[in-house]
Amino acid sequence: MKLTIETLCSEAARFAAAESQHPEPSLFGVTDGKAVGTYLEHKFRVFLRGLGYQFEEGNSANGIDFPCLAVDMKVTSIRQPQSSCPFRSARQKVYGLGYSLIIFVYGKTDDEVTHTANLNIADAIFVDAEHTADFQMSKGLRDILENDGNRDDLVAFLSEKNLPVDEIGLDSLVTEILQNKPKQGYLTISNALQWRLQYSRVIEKAGNVEGVRAVYRGQTV
Repeated sequence: MKLTIETLCSEAARFAAAESQHPEPSLFGVTDGKAVGTYLEHKFRVFLRGLGYQFEEGNSANGIDFPCLAVDMKVTSIRQPQSSCPFRSARQKVYGLGYSLIIFVYGKTDDEVTHTANLNIADAIFVDAEHTADFQMSKGLRDILENDGNRDDLVAFLSEKNLPVDEIGLDSLVTEILQNKPKQGYLTISNALQWRLQYSRVIEKAGNVEGVRAVYRGQTV
């Protein structure tokens, strides 16, 4: 079977419900979020293949988990819902990452008696690529355009935001913004050597705004 966005989301909901009930010995005592993420990402791919879905897996070259769908999988703790992603260009903060996100938000508990861990999936959220820009950046730019702002207003706004772009890149980006109003993004994207993505807003908005889908709602721990 061919994997689609719709089947990815529906199977993510099934997977989240099942995983929330699963006691996992290998994660007992593990506090490294990356280890938990690697475990869940691998297990979800195995889950999909076990159901007969066929899909290309990501690698270091394309950098996302499901390149055939232009979707990356993110796993994050409910205590601090954030992760990093590769920096490609400053444009991503304005127009989005260039791919969609399927985000699993978990709360982890350890059972001292059975020496197993449980990953209670609190939320699984799908964020459409068009809405993966930074919330404040895209909102500010949209407000300027909707209030008859011009090139100077956009340059001033972007300069104040310390967008990591040189003068030529800034001029090119402003020209694009004037011609193509950005869609509203819902991530919080912090400047760093890699983008730091924060997900509190998408957790809050999932199911209530365009482009942010509540795939699964579990019980918070």
